[in-house]
Amino acid sequence: MPLDIPDSPMPRVVIVGGGFAGLNVANSLKNKNVQLVLLDKNNHHTFQPLLYQVATSGLEAGSIAYPLRKALSGAKNAHFRMIEVEEVLPSEKKIKTIAGYLKYDYLVIATGSKTNFFNMKDIEQNAAQLKSVSNAIDMRHLFLQTFEKMLLTDDESVRTRLFNFVIAGGGPPGVELAGALSELRKMVLPKDYPELNLDRMRIILIDPGTRLLGAMSEFASKNALKYLNRLGIEVKFGVSVKTYDGRVVTLSSGEEIPTEAMIWAAGVKAAAIAGIDASLLARGNRIMVDACNRVKGMEHVFAVGDVAMQEDSRYPNGLPGLAPVAIQQGQYVAKTILRLVKNQKPVPFKYWDKGALATIGRLKAVGDLPKNLHLRGMIAWLAWLFVHLFYLIGFGNKVMVFFDWVWNYITYDRRVRLIVRPYKKNYEPEGSR
Repeated sequence: MPLDIPDSPMPRVVIVGGGFAGLNVANSLKNKNVQLVLLDKNNHHTFQPLLYQVATSGLEAGSIAYPLRKALSGAKNAHFRMIEVEEVLPSEKKIKTIAGYLKYDYLVIATGSKTNFFNMKDIEQNAAQLKSVSNAIDMRHLFLQTFEKMLLTDDESVRTRLFNFVIAGGGPPGVELAGALSELRKMVLPKDYPELNLDRMRIILIDPGTRLLGAMSEFASKNALKYLNRLGIEVKFGVSVKTYDGRVVTLSSGEEIPTEAMIWAAGVKAAAIAGIDASLLARGNRIMVDACNRVKGMEHVFAVGDVAMQEDSRYPNGLPGLAPVAIQQGQYVAKTILRLVKNQKPVPFKYWDKGALATIGRLKAVGDLPKNLHLRGMIAWLAWLFVHLFYLIGFGNKVMVFFDWVWNYITYDRRVRLIVRPYKKNYEPEGSR
């Protein structure tokens, strides 16, 4: 049975995934001379860089999510279906979904990435992750319920376990989450839980490498570590998490840390779709593409964003999985498809590296800019705020996030401290498709 999309005399462009890459392809093709079909298993775009603020009670989930139908509103050539794609059939130029098949003239795979647990099933089952809005809400519940549970036990061994928060992964997600947790410990929790001795609360960041923020400069790494140390966060280098049973984290060194709150931020892999030949999958399950973002050997199939492996002289292991890469590739592929529709040759993609930023907390951030320029402290923090507001989808969301940030800064408070359901591990596999 075919998926019910109206026939059109215009070439059909099917986009799988409504993340940064897919949404930018769609936005660039609105009201152009193509039929645009956007598919995603969720009905919203998620601004993933701010998920940790939802998890730590700083922002409402709705502030960083945007309805995909609203994003496409006003585009007469656009269609959206909330559905999961099961398989790509390149030889037949169609895709398979749970509702049937859909033919395409051009296909854009923008399925993003999902958490990589490196085949460690116990960690996948017991640790929290942060890749979706539901993950962030679940994590918020985990944190808040942990403190509620502390008040209901006199068992010191149980309290010790509840006071320990372990984060695996020293990249931007882990570092930013650790900093936000520390601010929660200092500014909010003492007012909510005056009965607790919060000096006992430990935030432990674990990384198997030798420094934080491995994709950024040594300058950024050193200053991030300095800020974390000032915030009282314990950083353990050169060790990794081996097992976690929901009560105890066991490290590669043999050390055991009792905890009921272990967050896995130690890696991602591409959410590739079935039907792409295994020979076209590179490290991290990414799909190999040419200089024009076409899947190698497939003239009418493109891959963009985190799911794409595109080599560059500056990035021999492929362009980084960052929002600016996805945004630029999405806009580029839309232009390339319009050129192909007009029988014009595509121009190779060129990535404009605008730098990278990471925040560790109030007035504490680090940044790497082009031409070996580096930022730290308040200037980097203000730059981080501006960049994230700029890239956030929707004017209303920008306003809500801005006022939440102002409120948090002035009052030293976090508004979103509701527990609306018991914490439950979200087993739904991540990645938009």
